[in-house]
Amino acid sequence: MVRIFQEKDKKKLFDCLEGRKILESSEIAGPVRQIVSQVRREGDRALLKFTEQFDKVRLKAHQLRVRFQDLKAAAKRADPALVRDLEKAMFNIYAYHKRQVQKSWEFSRRGVVLGQRVLPLDSVGVYVPGGRAAYPSSVLMNIIPAKIAGVPRLVVVTPPGTFQQHPLIAAALYELNATEIYLVGGAQAIAALAYGTATIPRVDKIVGPGNAYVTAAKREVFGQVDIDMIAGPSEVVILASAESNPRFIAADMLSQAEHDEAACSICFTDSMPHALLVQRELELQLKSLPRKEIARKSLDSYGAIVVMESYVESAQWINEIAPEHLEIFSSIPKSAINRIRNAGSIFYGDYTPEAVGDYFAGSNHVLPTGGTARFFSPLGVYHFQRKTGIIKYTREELSRTWKSIDALARSEGFDAHARSVSIRQQSKKSSSRKEK
Repeated sequence: MVRIFQEKDKKKLFDCLEGRKILESSEIAGPVRQIVSQVRREGDRALLKFTEQFDKVRLKAHQLRVRFQDLKAAAKRADPALVRDLEKAMFNIYAYHKRQVQKSWEFSRRGVVLGQRVLPLDSVGVYVPGGRAAYPSSVLMNIIPAKIAGVPRLVVVTPPGTFQQHPLIAAALYELNATEIYLVGGAQAIAALAYGTATIPRVDKIVGPGNAYVTAAKREVFGQVDIDMIAGPSEVVILASAESNPRFIAADMLSQAEHDEAACSICFTDSMPHALLVQRELELQLKSLPRKEIARKSLDSYGAIVVMESYVESAQWINEIAPEHLEIFSSIPKSAINRIRNAGSIFYGDYTPEAVGDYFAGSNHVLPTGGTARFFSPLGVYHFQRKTGIIKYTREELSRTWKSIDALARSEGFDAHARSVSIRQQSKKSSSRKEK
């Protein structure tokens, strides 16, 4: 049964949440490092070996790439009604992310031109998990922002058998016109994207969800390539009051708890009787949930109902937690809402469950977890664009400012930096004498 906490229990609750951040087993770091190293050295040979070892599928190098006609055939097996729903979600995701595009800019003053050039990344790899963790919605969330950013080369990797088990994944990729897809999964796929093989050219950034091995591999190759983020177990925090519907709250907590056993669901309320109603609703709704064993372990380990007297104090706790998802029910005063700064995505009102953001509203559901919403943002178009500074000085402006630059460079012990400025001033004086 989910535990009820009060203000005096803050340390107990936060110690529990801190424990979630170190769930990643150090036991997999070594094997993942070996896989990455072997793919880096041996390329396709290692990919094929690991595919046979882990996926029990024997392929040849030329069979790694998926032909577009095979993708189309797999997509046709998807439920047409689900495909139509997917298309509606695509429309909303495009509409939202188009507003995130950043553009180049310049300004000038006193003969100086300064600016920023914004360009798309040249290539991005998208990991698409198979098996039980196959999410067509995540395919949309990772590929659409990259397309809007203008990334010219998108590379998809997914374990063999994904399209047979999940034709809706194939349908999502087909609708998005994904043309470069390889049948390779796990840590070996991440290594191939990062370092390249004879069959799979390397990329500049890797995005997409995966299991613990995929996450560890992304951590391993970060720096060789960019990655989206190191995602941890999912979480939701709900800020409610005694007037908030306990059935809604329980349903939303369970929607998070069914993700996995390490998922976290927390409700803040201002009433102990209300907390008990939510607790009872959780037990009632849990009984009919197909994934009830996973949800129960999640609630027992990381679920909480917190009774707080002050909404302002609740807001402070939420800022410290910095949850991936934050639901704020309509009865919460604006004064408390305005104090909340840290959350991956915020869902306002009694009729905005987290699921609308996960699937349909259009905002991205790839969000910072484990308190990283304090400094990370949701995945967006801006993650697929890179920025370059632009600087242009005229001869006259350098003459006006060179002494300051020279002095600052010498104060840091960089005489050659200073000379690179002063030598131009000396050159100007020499030119002036010759003209005379």
